[in-house]
Amino acid sequence: MFELLGITPQALFGQLLLGLINGAFYAMLSLGLAVIFGMLNVVNFAHGALYMTGAFVAWLLLDRLGPSLGWLVTQIGLTPPEWLLQFQIGYWGALLIAPLAVGLFGVVIERALLRWLYKLDHLYGLLLTFGLALIVEGLFRNEYGTSGQPYDAPALLQGGQQLGFMYMPNYRLWVVLASLAVCIATWFLIERTKLGAYLRAATENAALVQAFGINVPRMLTFTYAGGVALAALAGVLAAPMEAVTPQMGSNIIIIVFAVVVIGGMGSILGSVITGFTLGVIEGLTKVFFPEASNTVIFVIMAIVLLIKPAGLFGRA
Repeated sequence: MFELLGITPQALFGQLLLGLINGAFYAMLSLGLAVIFGMLNVVNFAHGALYMTGAFVAWLLLDRLGPSLGWLVTQIGLTPPEWLLQFQIGYWGALLIAPLAVGLFGVVIERALLRWLYKLDHLYGLLLTFGLALIVEGLFRNEYGTSGQPYDAPALLQGGQQLGFMYMPNYRLWVVLASLAVCIATWFLIERTKLGAYLRAATENAALVQAFGINVPRMLTFTYAGGVALAALAGVLAAPMEAVTPQMGSNIIIIVFAVVVIGGMGSILGSVITGFTLGVIEGLTKVFFPEASNTVIFVIMAIVLLIKPAGLFGRA
């Protein structure tokens, strides 16, 4: 049947794999956006820039950490040892450190800027985070230029498996499984735990929740930090698959916003399901109608908004 359509099974399954991988990133990034909007009522346009920041933190830990530590040692009048100059933190360490670092940056953003906007119109939060995204991207572009920085996959995940009908790279399989695990864990935390119940209650009636002795402002701060940490984690996962550039966040964030709108603003489950599904649809479109692959998600968004303005899983 594939031959009648002029498509080989290898091409079809290859594009399905690429679509599933894209869907994994769409799901993780839209998940962070949904958490922030659902809990804080803020449209976080800086999400793409923080995704890029996570990738750059991973690259800096691997490529620049040793020389930076050596420079600090020389500033106090000592000669840095050779092992210190070669010191680096690889991929597995970056999976933990980069989300924590970006999450701490998120704490600063929320405490210094966003907390003043919760009672204002959504437009104010969107404009502020959009300006913040431009500042962060501009700083990285000024320091590192627009050329991509290479980041190799860890040795444990290099190579692949020959499945007969296609070749499955180990790292791409890891990305899909890791993204799925993170999405399920986040959904479980928000929807099935006491902490998640407190978070959801705080968005409905913050004064009542605070009357029970719960520090709602601190809870909102850590919610924003957790949302942007998800973006940073996605950036670390993406680093070995594409060049680490200041533009990598702005290239994907528009699609991710479309995914969030289709799934329903603030819907955790909708973001996950819609992200993976639209990634697969985009991959299939590249096989059967390549010219429409760049617009198919936006066409779907327009249709969904006409039929159900709140999104597939959203509430009016």
